[in-house]
Amino acid sequence: MRDEKYTGEAIDVTEIFGCNVFNDKTMKERLPKETFKALKKTVQLGLPLSIDVANVVANVMKDWAIEKGATHYTHWFQPLTGRTAEKHDSFISTTDDGGVIMEFSGKQLIQGEPDASSLPSGGLRSTFEARGYTAWDCTSPAFLKEDASGNVTLCIPTAFCSYTSEALDKKTPLLRSMEAVSHQAVRVLRALGNKSVTRVTSTLGAEQEYFLIDKKYYDQRLDLIVSGRTLFGAASPKGQELEDQYFGAIKDRISTFMRDLDIELWKMGISSKTKHNEVAPSQYEMAPIFSTTNIAADHNQLVMETMQKVALRHDLVCLLHEKPFDGLNGSGKHNNWSLSTNDGQNLLEPGKTPNENEQFLIFVSALIMAVDRHADKLRASCGNPGNDLRLGANEAPPTIISIFMGDELTEILESIAQGKKSKNHGQRVMDIGVDTLPAFPKDNTDRNRTSPFAFTGNKFEFRMVGSSASVSGPNIVINTIVAEALDEIATRLEKAKKSGTSKESAAIVRDTMRKHGRIIFNGNNYSKEWVTEAQKRGLPSIRSGVEALGYMANPVAEKLFGKYEVLSKKEIRSRYEIYLESYVKHVGIEARAMVQMVKRQYLPSVIQFTGRLAGAIHQLKAVSVSAKVQKELLEKVNDLLESANDKLEKLESAIARAHRVENLLKRAEAFRDRVTVTMNDLREDIDTLEGIVPSELWPVPSYADMLFKL
Repeated sequence: MRDEKYTGEAIDVTEIFGCNVFNDKTMKERLPKETFKALKKTVQLGLPLSIDVANVVANVMKDWAIEKGATHYTHWFQPLTGRTAEKHDSFISTTDDGGVIMEFSGKQLIQGEPDASSLPSGGLRSTFEARGYTAWDCTSPAFLKEDASGNVTLCIPTAFCSYTSEALDKKTPLLRSMEAVSHQAVRVLRALGNKSVTRVTSTLGAEQEYFLIDKKYYDQRLDLIVSGRTLFGAASPKGQELEDQYFGAIKDRISTFMRDLDIELWKMGISSKTKHNEVAPSQYEMAPIFSTTNIAADHNQLVMETMQKVALRHDLVCLLHEKPFDGLNGSGKHNNWSLSTNDGQNLLEPGKTPNENEQFLIFVSALIMAVDRHADKLRASCGNPGNDLRLGANEAPPTIISIFMGDELTEILESIAQGKKSKNHGQRVMDIGVDTLPAFPKDNTDRNRTSPFAFTGNKFEFRMVGSSASVSGPNIVINTIVAEALDEIATRLEKAKKSGTSKESAAIVRDTMRKHGRIIFNGNNYSKEWVTEAQKRGLPSIRSGVEALGYMANPVAEKLFGKYEVLSKKEIRSRYEIYLESYVKHVGIEARAMVQMVKRQYLPSVIQFTGRLAGAIHQLKAVSVSAKVQKELLEKVNDLLESANDKLEKLESAIARAHRVENLLKRAEAFRDRVTVTMNDLREDIDTLEGIVPSELWPVPSYADMLFKL
């Protein structure tokens, strides 16, 4: 990583990409042929890995890492904090003669034993039952991480489970859900006559939105430091209303950061592809190339971590909170999901004649069925305090789940549902009307940025995921609910095949549209009319994350995730408790930060200003000059000061009362319904005062400072 400014030297991406990844290319070059074949069979077919193979792989991996400068290794895992965790061990082992050698065994590679007591378990583990295990996920390549001081660590992606075998992480249920959807998808393909496919993998491209601000401003704001968002802040004179930020020219300082970010990501084999300005000032986006869902989930965790590290090297701070600035677009994570076969087919590719593409229509029907049945669980997978501030704010999808299919595909599906022959509109060409501009093929669907679950050509884009969240949770839900739908479809196709019934596929599409077609909406999801229409259709509108979480912990969810062995009843209940408790903790931190900022920063500054005004009034009176303006201003400021002080006391009282509520759900509801409401009331007075008090007396940087001074 370079700290100096970009000097224009060329970058050989082919040399950089994956240079710190123990990938197929590296393994093929270094491992014995039989060992490499055995490992690939484990990855591709899910076969057990023998300790003999593991020993060879571990030794070669160790030698490769040491050559690259590594002295330590870590089992890198994803606990239920939403972040990653790692415990570093060196490769050294002592010898009988008092020396040391560098060793790394197969056992050390495939299994670790971290302390599980201090990580969230939701009751699955108690403090005195500390043991947990990490298990090597050989489907995700090991990689090297280098910090700013030059330390290099071999990171081994792992699953994390308790001594009693329950999953304590996000990766284990994700891998289980991938197995479930693969099994059911292969059944469907077999019933449709495909005999060659043996595995279907869910794929993911996770676009990441984020903000960058100057570190000197960040350091002056307690709210950003402890909560990741501004709890106070009057609107800047300019926001995003000119619509000149989106896809605008990237500033040199930001471009230099983005260049270094790309290099660091490419080193770890993360295919950072697209970068651009987003809608809000100082907001940006990065998008990678698709990969398998578990690798994409690993990569997205590394993307967030690397963004924050690289930003600091440029005296910037990367904000990943869903709503760091009030009144401006928040940040999300667009979850582009699809299914691919082991022989290279994208099962959501409509082809040139989608009306005749039986396979495509069947798999689209499964998505429609799944989303309509389990919209509440999809909403729950995106429930966190930050997303409550973002969703439905004309910048992100509303809290009503619907599917956008586009007019042409909707017409095809509705024609089949009505028993009519569907039409193929063929390949249309865009003619812009300028001779020098080339004609080009037109997509069969438009883009609908207001839709939470949109078909975008050969994938579905779930736009509801929050920018700070792990993508594992939403994809666990998508994989599992689609597995259930495919299970039902496969059973129908298999029965029809045995009985010799023809046209069962058309019947499945027809029945799906009649029962679940209500979930398709191609219009403006932000409109008031859609809210009314969605109510008529019986679609749920789940406004808060606290409410949403309950839908992942009810008997329906327990039956669904239990049937496909993705999450047990205990694991579901543990996550419900963890996420509710996390909500309480996050809002509690924000509320306490508000109290501290008002007491120690805002009130003293305002009092200083009132003192200055009072002195000015006294001086003017002494020379018999009118002080009308000063008096009126003093009265206004003093009224706001008294109001803010009253609301501060109410906030402290609301925090104390909420913490005394014993039932966890009721406590979360108290923070949502009382504490956050009181916080908003207090903010209103402080933000009004910011517009009055002189800037040299105001104790924190303004929105204009943070958003435009880069």
